[in-house]
Amino acid sequence: MKPSHYSPQDQLGMRMAALLDQSSQQLPYDISERLRAARTRALAAGRARRAELRSVADPQLQGNGTLRLPFQSQKRYIYKLLVSFVPLICLATGLMLLYEFHNDQSALELAEIDSALLIDDLPPQAYADPAFFDFLKNKTLQKD
Repeated sequence: MKPSHYSPQDQLGMRMAALLDQSSQQLPYDISERLRAARTRALAAGRARRAELRSVADPQLQGNGTLRLPFQSQKRYIYKLLVSFVPLICLATGLMLLYEFHNDQSALELAEIDSALLIDDLPPQAYADPAFFDFLKNKTLQKD
């Protein structure tokens, strides 16, 4: 990649590394040897740490490639399983509430229609007569 494609942080890091390389060649021999020894110790400590992590992780690897850590207990698994059902319970509760609300609304609408029929001057049997609907249609046509 060209330097213009690097992020500003990468460019700053490269400039700092170049300046440190230039200034490290101007150090006295004893200081440069101490720095080399410190780098060697740091690399050895890093290798030892990676080996330690690998020795802990290898026995814990499962067959599917995931890592089972020793602090994952059975209680935590059961807790996660129970918590995973919370959204399902919320969904079921919401659906039940919607069903009840819809039924209540339907019952209120039917009660309103029934009360209008009972208060009206016509008997309810008149609404069941097909000739009555023809009479209503003709009456509305005559008004227009």
